[in-house]
Amino acid sequence: MKKTIFSKAIAILGSIAMLVGVAACGQSNDSTKTAADGNGLTKVTFMLSWAPDTNHIGVYVAKNKGYFKQAGLDVDIVAVAQAGAEQAVNNGMADFALSNLTNVGIYTLKGAKIKQVMQVQQKPSAIWCSLASNKDIKSPKDFDGKTFATFGSNESDAVIRRMIQTDGGKGTFDKVTVGTSTFQTLSSGKADFGGFYATWEGVQADMYGPKLNCFSEPDYGVPGNADAIGIITNTKTISSNPNLVRKFVQATKKGYEYAYAHPGDAAGILVKEAPDANLKPAFVKKSMKTIVDGQYWGDPAKIKDGSFTFGTNDLKGTQEYFDFLAKADTYTDSHGKVIHQAPQSKDLATDEFLK
Repeated sequence: MKKTIFSKAIAILGSIAMLVGVAACGQSNDSTKTAADGNGLTKVTFMLSWAPDTNHIGVYVAKNKGYFKQAGLDVDIVAVAQAGAEQAVNNGMADFALSNLTNVGIYTLKGAKIKQVMQVQQKPSAIWCSLASNKDIKSPKDFDGKTFATFGSNESDAVIRRMIQTDGGKGTFDKVTVGTSTFQTLSSGKADFGGFYATWEGVQADMYGPKLNCFSEPDYGVPGNADAIGIITNTKTISSNPNLVRKFVQATKKGYEYAYAHPGDAAGILVKEAPDANLKPAFVKKSMKTIVDGQYWGDPAKIKDGSFTFGTNDLKGTQEYFDFLAKADTYTDSHGKVIHQAPQSKDLATDEFLK
């Protein structure tokens, strides 16, 4: 199963030291030096951001359907590096990866040279939940004085505080580091609430338990889109090999569009193409149904009539979220010093490869 919402904090905190070194010495990689395989296809590496799930599904579909091959690419889908997908793309270990614009902003402030070239998810899917069996929690204000299962992210602290205060609480809570999983941390009684994603763990809880009582960020005062999940690459690759980026983005976009239009078939492809993940077909299908029904990847009607281009980066929504985080003093540089100026989403993403 996919790691919970705070998994991104692990990679960010764990790779700061390496990132400082890369930023100080300059990038030693040249990701434009792509090799060709025996069939004349350009070899490309795509890195997962966690275990295979429906956020990655478009890449698996693009590979299975031959969209990459049609674009002249031989794409190798690899497991996430210990230091995180963002760091791997920054130092040239991977050509592309799944991430989100929030992470791109955090890493850029610490010296990374990465950019999002396609945004799959168009609205937040984060949910903040207690076990349904915990009758003391009926709304976010009841998180006051309770224990939060966290991976230590300043970002998540700011979100929880805002939700509690919007609901009429003080915004004070204790914290405990998540053990094996947030589900287990809550079930063991070590924490009272934690973070999940509606499109994955939310589905897991509905189908297999434990049942959750959940609250979403937009309903309780958190502005913008915190979950602008999409495809990232190195800025050096963009400048020196834009044709490679365009080919990858176009094929990947086609894969996600197919998955959005044919969610059941795409679910079967993910299960087949990622056998080591041991995904249950019914679970993946339910996850895709949740994505489609919730229009998480955009309004299908607008995509169909051309008024919205699939993959467009939401610069307005993400900037609102970045500004919120900056006001909460969550941003720090590579030395841990607070940065009060929010990253600018217009500098972190581009739609130039969608057409």
